[in-house]
Amino acid sequence: MATNPFHLAWFLQGSSVQAWGEPWTGHIGTTWEQPELFLDMARSLERACFDYILLEDSSYVGESFGGSTEIYLKKAIAVPRQDPSVVAALMTQVTSRIGIVPTFGTYAYHPYLLARLMATLDQVSAGRAGWNAVTGSSDFAAMNFGMPGMPEHDLRYDMADEYMEVVRGLWGSWQPGAMIADRKSGNLIDHTKVHAVNYEGKYFKTRGPLNSGPSPQGRPVIAQAGGSPRGRRFAAAHADTIVVNAKGIDAMRAYRDDVRKHMVALGRNPSDCKVLYLINPILGETMEEALERKKKRECMAQANIQERLAHFGKVTNIDFGKFDLDKPLPDDVTTNGHQLNLEQFRALANGRSIRQTMASFNAVDLSIDLCGTCDAVAARMGEVMQEVGGDGFLFSMPNVNRRTLAEIEDGLVPALQDRGLVRKAYEHKQFRENLLAY
Repeated sequence: MATNPFHLAWFLQGSSVQAWGEPWTGHIGTTWEQPELFLDMARSLERACFDYILLEDSSYVGESFGGSTEIYLKKAIAVPRQDPSVVAALMTQVTSRIGIVPTFGTYAYHPYLLARLMATLDQVSAGRAGWNAVTGSSDFAAMNFGMPGMPEHDLRYDMADEYMEVVRGLWGSWQPGAMIADRKSGNLIDHTKVHAVNYEGKYFKTRGPLNSGPSPQGRPVIAQAGGSPRGRRFAAAHADTIVVNAKGIDAMRAYRDDVRKHMVALGRNPSDCKVLYLINPILGETMEEALERKKKRECMAQANIQERLAHFGKVTNIDFGKFDLDKPLPDDVTTNGHQLNLEQFRALANGRSIRQTMASFNAVDLSIDLCGTCDAVAARMGEVMQEVGGDGFLFSMPNVNRRTLAEIEDGLVPALQDRGLVRKAYEHKQFRENLLAY
């Protein structure tokens, strides 16, 4: 058993349509505009004492497969997607402890706008806001904001390093104690503790100070998901928590060791950044039921190869529709998108055809295979955490519905709690404090 409990979070893929066509999601086609499912989700995961919900996002309609938006629109592949700031704000109002982490791209928001938005979310949540900082990966998204396309992969991170310097400066433009609310003098703010930033860098420029007032946490919690070597260095420099999809125990351990090594080199305490691994547990009342569920999911994945290739092409900027799916992916195919995803695909392919590779690529499990009763899965999660030495798990489940949430809240989490593997109550009121509690 782990010495300390580990952390739990949820990677919510988009914030409008979820799991279209999956079992127990029949209402989604007619109620997708309304946030009730996601508000129920926030309440449920807070009762289960999760650290945070991360709202993944993208700001374009995919057309990477066959050069068309057809399959993306017909099959609701990451569309429609509502602005995550609105859903995040609503989530903060029906909860009191769980962290809420929307995704915003550094290419889409001027640093001042982002700093003000996140400071506001931190205020209205009483110190529970986080920001999933992404650099973007799609030329289609870039074009929506007037750009010809995305800058080169590593350059995006160079720009993001400067971006982080700007927003940190803006969040720091209000010193602690600036809000005095002195009724005797009639002064709300100590003007000597609010300062301009006057930042002028290679890529960004802003004057400051923020006019929104101070962020309760000092600055929001920063989440990141850098998978490439350059992305890992960026995460090591800035992140308070990292989303990882590494395949297997050895890869999970190697990723964490690498990021922690970079953190030490940068003068950071590695314990200040929590590395969480993506999982998709398949639960059943019995092992037989769980295996049957897994078999059905694998069959569904194999039957929907084109849809899955369309989604994979969306994140890698590769049009798989122009290849013969019964032949291997050509060696000269590269990406300016998510490099780790393509690297993992090639490693799994090992000479197999595109169709054969996609049939098993990330079809069910993510970092590790978790299938069985709540008791068995809880035990395995504890074993994995011991072997990896990591900080926790991030659920990423395609079939988000109230049944799934109940299985996690009322089934798996109590089994984890009985083993002392996760918390039974929040230690603190603010997000970062709970993240650093152990």
